[in-house]
Amino acid sequence: MKLSKEAFITKIHLVISVIIVIPVSFIYGFKPSSQFDIFLNTVDEKNFFKAIMGLYIGFSILWIFGIFKTKFLKSALLSNMIFMLGLGFGRLLSIFIDCTPTFGYTFGTAAELFLGFYGFWVINNKKVFLQKK
Repeated sequence: MKLSKEAFITKIHLVISVIIVIPVSFIYGFKPSSQFDIFLNTVDEKNFFKAIMGLYIGFSILWIFGIFKTKFLKSALLSNMIFMLGLGFGRLLSIFIDCTPTFGYTFGTAAELFLGFYGFWVINNKKVFLQKK
């Protein structure tokens, strides 16, 4: 399957998001202490993180559909942009209010904001919402 330059530019951030979000979802869901300074003690905390895992996997599935099926591309682009900017701005708020987190979360903040703004750029500059296929 040959990908055009335009398709690559339009979808690369979805691919990157899936590659990162799916493994992180399983870490959050099953062993967050292995990578982050998070130690779950109660069933409610474990339940919360497994719900986050499910949310991340659900969005990733939509992004995969958007990568391979044109009819899902718009939804995938919008949801990815909102997902990434929501996480990034939430983490920025936490940095200002709570202080600087571990390197993983600090790097994640920059990556989420980059992917979110890249998605915003794609939506506004690649005219994907005007294409008919």
